[in-house]
Amino acid sequence: MPDRQRYVYRPGGAEVPESAAPNVRNRSFTIGALVDLPTAGAQGVLFAHGSRFGGHALYVKDNRLHYVNNFVGITEQKLVATEDLPTGSDLILAASFVKEKDDPPGIAAGTLTLYYGDRAVGQMRIKTQPGKFAIAGEGLCVGRDSGEPVTPDYPGEAPWTFTGGTLKRVAIDVSGDVYIDLEREAAAMVARE
Repeated sequence: MPDRQRYVYRPGGAEVPESAAPNVRNRSFTIGALVDLPTAGAQGVLFAHGSRFGGHALYVKDNRLHYVNNFVGITEQKLVATEDLPTGSDLILAASFVKEKDDPPGIAAGTLTLYYGDRAVGQMRIKTQPGKFAIAGEGLCVGRDSGEPVTPDYPGEAPWTFTGGTLKRVAIDVSGDVYIDLEREAAAMVARE
């Protein structure tokens, strides 16, 4: 894939393989979902990338926005919004990670913030996974998590489809620096010669 800084996905599409999905490794990123919520009671997955062996997801449960970053299947870093979801049309529900340092090298540490529109509704420090999420062969889904769940915390049953509102699209911005595995790049160059 050519390098891009913004990706837009709509619900109902096929799972996107990780090789064609946004690279969020060791960089800042923002995931924003554009939704219509006519009444309270929406639930389910807005965005999921990966599986229980590593990944991250943005979902609605108990009338609040949740984000989870499953660090290589060992640690779930979960943030729940401090306020109930608003209702209305063209609402943006977002999670934004700002990389502050490498801790250790190759693992991005920083602050994740949840937003309803431009209003922050939760914040915590997290570390992001340095390698690919697709250990179990799972990619990116919008409006559901079609395989092994990123977290057992999703509401409802598989595939944890978003209901109770309309998910119009999800945009992912990765305008931070791209993670480059220099050792792997050097090995690939030697193999080509």
